[in-house]
Amino acid sequence: MHIPPRVLTVAGSDSGGGAGIQADLKTMLALGTHGMSVLTAVTAQNSLGVQGAWELPAEAVRAQFRSVVDDIGVQAVKTGMLSSAELVETVAELLAGLDVPVVVDPVGVSKHGDALLAESALDAVRTKLLPTATVATPNLDEVAQLTGVRVREEADMRLAAAAVLDFGPRWALIKGGHLTAADGDGDSAVDLLTDGTEEHWLRAPRHDNRHTHGTGCTLASALAAQLAKGDGVPQAAAAAKDYVTGAIAAGFRLGGGIGPVDHGWRLRDGR
Repeated sequence: MHIPPRVLTVAGSDSGGGAGIQADLKTMLALGTHGMSVLTAVTAQNSLGVQGAWELPAEAVRAQFRSVVDDIGVQAVKTGMLSSAELVETVAELLAGLDVPVVVDPVGVSKHGDALLAESALDAVRTKLLPTATVATPNLDEVAQLTGVRVREEADMRLAAAAVLDFGPRWALIKGGHLTAADGDGDSAVDLLTDGTEEHWLRAPRHDNRHTHGTGCTLASALAAQLAKGDGVPQAAAAAKDYVTGAIAAGFRLGGGIGPVDHGWRLRDGR
């Protein structure tokens, strides 16, 4: 009997299906793993933005985590929206008891600019959550929020990575998709993966598609899925970059705002 690798996402729900828990589980399935979930918050969310968010109690998060880990087991974990210091600290404590790869996506702001992390939780992310990470995957806005480093060109991504690594993750994957054409290579979206010694610059074509909701969740979940399958971090990051690039290229319109990336693009592409 084939049992796929098991990956756990600890994140918030996106009622529109493009990001959060929904994006994570779709990504994990598409990459041949069994996705499981610990829900941290419920959002009322669509293509236009986040209309409301309701955090779950820490005891509910803890109970979900123990239920899955103690019975089914996990081979990698991905964290996403953890809206309060209490939830960040709760999840960090739970992760500290695991000996599997952990991908921390330090979600701070939604694609539409809605705050998803309380200002009071930033210190807990820095001092409690990031030290548990095998890989941290901040975008440029999250780098600035956590470290104060503002990336204006590709060369600044090294400074950003160093600042993130100072908080304790083994690897930092700095996502440079927010750089404009004037800031770097206008034809490519570039990310920097480093552990402070090795550097891997991940480049992919930049697609002219505004429907990119869920990009960060999807990349982090793809990375976790590849790690669960046994890839090393550089190999997993390259595979995740390839997957999310295809998903961005196939992103589609939903509603009146920003549509989601297409998590099932490989199913239709024959890959």
